[in-house]
Amino acid sequence: MKYDVQKFQLISNDEIAEGIFDMRVKNEELAPLAKCGQFAHVYVPSKTLRRPISVCDSENGVLRLVYQVKGEGTRLMSKMKAGTDVDILAPLGNGFKIEKGKRYCLIGGGIGVPPMLYTAKQTENPLVITGFRNKSLVILQDDFKKAGAELVLATDDGSAGVHGFVTDILKEKINEFDEVCACGPTPMLKAVTAVCKENKKPCRISLEERMACGIGACLVCAVKVRKNGEEIMQHVCKNGPVFNAEEVVF
Repeated sequence: MKYDVQKFQLISNDEIAEGIFDMRVKNEELAPLAKCGQFAHVYVPSKTLRRPISVCDSENGVLRLVYQVKGEGTRLMSKMKAGTDVDILAPLGNGFKIEKGKRYCLIGGGIGVPPMLYTAKQTENPLVITGFRNKSLVILQDDFKKAGAELVLATDDGSAGVHGFVTDILKEKINEFDEVCACGPTPMLKAVTAVCKENKKPCRISLEERMACGIGACLVCAVKVRKNGEEIMQHVCKNGPVFNAEEVVF
C-alpha cells in the first residue's frame, strides 16, 4: 500500500445537503493511486489529529471527499476556501476488492453513501441501495445514475424514495446479485451482515472508528474480529476499513 503526505490544491468545498460538504482536492501524483473503499487523512489547522474521510471519487488527479460536519474539526474543514493548500495523508487502508463477472449490491447509509460511488464506478451494472434519515440528507443520486447503477433510495421517514430501511430492499432483491459491499452506521452494517449470512451471500463492510495516526501505529481504532475460530483485535486504518462481514464481532 503506497501512501504519502502531500499538499493538495483545494478546488471546491461546497455544501450539497444539510451539513454535508463536497470537497475536491487536486494532486496528480497521489489522487490516481486511490482505490475504492480507501480513505484520506485530512489535516485541519489548529487541530492535533487529522480527520479520516472516505474517498468518494478519484478522477483526473482530483480526489473527491464528501463529509458531514459533526464537530469542530469538520466545521473548520467546511470553512476552507478554494485555492488554498490542504495537507493530506493518502490513500490509506484496504478497500473493496471488486471482481470482474460479478454483479454487486452496494449499500450505503447516511455518510456511508459517498464511498459507494467510487465503488460503483469500478463495477458493471451494480445495484445501489442508499438510505438516509430524511430527504434533507439525500446526496449523490444523480452521480450514481450517471455511473450506470440501478438505484434504489430509502428514507426512514418516507419523505423520499421508499419508506423503510436498506435491509428491507436488500431482502426483496437478494437474488439479483452475487455479492454485497456496504458502508454506514454500525447497526445498519450488523443488520446487513445478518441478512447476507442468512441468505449465504458474500458481504464486505467498511467500518468507521475514531482514528489518530491512520497507519496502524497508535492502535486507537481497534476492532474485534474472528480469525480461524479465534477472536483477535485488528485496526480499521491498517487492516480495514473494509472487512469480511462474517469476521467482524459486533
